[in-house]
This record gives sequence, structure tokens and C-alpha cells, in this order.
Amino acid sequence: QKKSKKSSETLTFKRPEGMHREVYALLYSDKKDAPPLLPSDTTQGYRTVKAKLGSKKVRPWKWMPFTNPARKDGAMFYHWRRAAEEGKDYPFARFNKTVQVPVYSEQEYQMYLHDDAWTKAETDHLFDLARRFDLRFVVIHDRYDHQQFKKRSVEDLKERYYHICAKLANVRAAPGTDLKIPVFDAGHERRRKEQLERLYNRTPEQVAEEEYLIQELRKIETRKKEREKRTQDLQKLITAADTTTEQRRAERKAPKKKLPQKKETEKPAVPETAGIKFPDFKSAGVTLRSQRMKLPSSVGQKKIKALEQMLMELGVDLNPMPTEEIVQMFNELRSDLVLLYELKQAFANCEYELQMLRHRYEALAKAGSIGPLSAEGTHPDGQAGLGIEEGKGDAKDQIIDVVGAPLTPNSVRRKV
Repeated sequence: QKKSKKSSETLTFKRPEGMHREVYALLYSDKKDAPPLLPSDTTQGYRTVKAKLGSKKVRPWKWMPFTNPARKDGAMFYHWRRAAEEGKDYPFARFNKTVQVPVYSEQEYQMYLHDDAWTKAETDHLFDLARRFDLRFVVIHDRYDHQQFKKRSVEDLKERYYHICAKLANVRAAPGTDLKIPVFDAGHERRRKEQLERLYNRTPEQVAEEEYLIQELRKIETRKKEREKRTQDLQKLITAADTTTEQRRAERKAPKKKLPQKKETEKPAVPETAGIKFPDFKSAGVTLRSQRMKLPSSVGQKKIKALEQMLMELGVDLNPMPTEEIVQMFNELRSDLVLLYELKQAFANCEYELQMLRHRYEALAKAGSIGPLSAEGTHPDGQAGLGIEEGKGDAKDQIIDVVGAPLTPNSVRRKV
């Protein structure tokens, strides 16, 4: 009885509806303890203590002297360090990397390294600076004694140094060894710096002109890709038309001459974009012939309306009696009409492009950037007149680029 009373007393107060658990935990706990005044961290829960401070003695540190092996003057420095590391080398001494500059003798210089443009004293001065400044040739050129010796550029110093290194490597190498000899092209370096100076000395007008030319080049490349794609599509249509015509002729001549039927693998492949590709009903069961007369979903509504209009102009019934022969002939007729419609569209687009190019050429001719067009469509000097992409001077502001425009002859007619 006492236990039941205690449990009932503790479970009388419940969390109100709509109050979050976190908010309720700030007010009360299971033991009705007061909420904490300061945030505390305990070992219980999801968080784990990463370090237990005070469990061990602190390692002693000492203020001790040290020397840097990179310095040759024996300078003494002081810093704080752990007492266990007393007597060890300076840890950053391993980053002291020096360049191995070759040393030559008097005999080697006279036999292999002699140059009329360089004296031995000047060569010794160059190699001494190379050892002191670790082949930093800009610093070497700044500290070079130009009063005592001839005035040299950075490229001259590099060329002399690497020429001597390559010569000594060849002389001292054992016969039959494959050497990786450093080669320095001084002429290329001079031209590179010259080009860099020209690049930095450009005027704002020259920068704007270069950006304009880059944009025009991108436009030309985009037009070229579009024309290549249109040419490929047109070639597919022409190939499909020729293939369809040859197939029809072969089918008509086959029963008369009784030629052996060709295998399916020998038939020329017709592109999918040409005509209509009707689905084959090879599934088991009964099918209606009228199902084979339905146009596939790949044919758009625009082509379907144009096809219906062409059939009405030819006086062909849109829903003929679905006999076996009529279904086959009706599907072939619609496929040929769709192919004819696509060829007409391609022809209209070519005519529209040709007209726009002619108008653009006339605008260029009026601006005076190109010569007149002859009757054959060429310049007097023999160059084609319709392949020009851009004009010169002020003509670029007067000419509107219509070659890459998405307009078609049909859209122009709708606007008119």
C-alpha cells in the first residue's frame, strides 16, 4: 500500500499538452529538482569526455638555449622546451635545404668552360652569388657587380650558369649513363617577357577590342556548329528519300523478274528522322488492322495537321477501309508525305538563310567593308561572297546578325 501511494504521488503531475520536452525539462525533472543555474557537463549521456585534466602530473618545461645548424655564425638563441627534449637537435633544422652548386677547377675551366664573352673572374662572381642566394636569379641580378663587370640581364646569367652545369655533367658522367641535363632557352624566355610586357601595356581600347573579337569568334563557332548540324539533318533527309525511292523501285520490279529477296541485314538503314516508323504488332492474339493505321506518338501535332491537310488536298480518305493492302499502301503514303513535308521545311529554311545572308552582304557592301557581288555570287578576286562573318570598322554597329537567329520562315509568315 505504501509503494502504491508513493508511485501515485510522483506520477500525478504530467507534462502539459503542446509543451516541448526540452522546455518541460527546464522546469521540472522526475525528482522535481530545481533547474540548474549554470550549464554543466557530466559523463552521462551522449557526450564523452575527451580529456581528464588533473589525473597526471604536468610535464616540466625549461627555458633552455639552442643553436640553429643553418647558421654558421654560432648564434645562441633561447626558447621554452620540454625538459625531456634537452640536448636534442633543433626540430626545424630538417627544413634547411641548400642547392648544390657545382665547383670547377682551373683546368676544367680552361678546357671546357672557356667563353670569349665571359671572363673567369666574372664566372666566379656569378657562381659565388649563386651559392649565397640559392639560385634566386632576381636577387643575383640585383647584387651583381655591374660596375666592375659587363651589364648582364637575368636571362644572360641563367644561360651562362646552366650551360656550365650541363657541360660539367657531361664531362664528369661515366660512359653509358643516362643524364637529365637542365636546358635553359634564353631566347624563349626573352620573347615570353616581351610578350608579357606588351600584354600589361595594353590600353583600355585594345582590351575592349580584344574582348569584342573573342565574343565574335564564339558567335562564329556557334553558327558553324548550327550549320553543320543542319547540313547533317538535311543529308539524312536526302539519303532517306533516295533510299525509299530505291526500295519502292526494287519492290515493283521484284515480281516481274522474280529476283531473290534480299535479307533484312542487306537492306539499307533508313534514318529514324525520315518518314514515319509504324510499330510492329508481333504479340500473340487477335489484333485489328486499324491499329496499324494509328500514327505513333513520336509524330508531333504539327506534322499530323500538315499530313491531314495534304491528304485532303490529294482527295484521300483519312479513315479508309482497313484491308491488308490498303493499310500497307496508306501507311507508305503517309510516310512519304511526312518525308516530303520535312524536305520542304528544310528547303524553306535554306532559302531563308540564303536570303538573310544576301541582305547582310548587301549591308556590308554599302558600308564599304567589302567589294560588290558578281552575278555568280563571288567577289571580283574569286572569293565567295556569302561566307563572310563580320565586317570592319563602324560596319559592326550597322549590321544586325540574323544568321544565328532562331526565326524560321513560318514564324516570319505568322508575324506578317
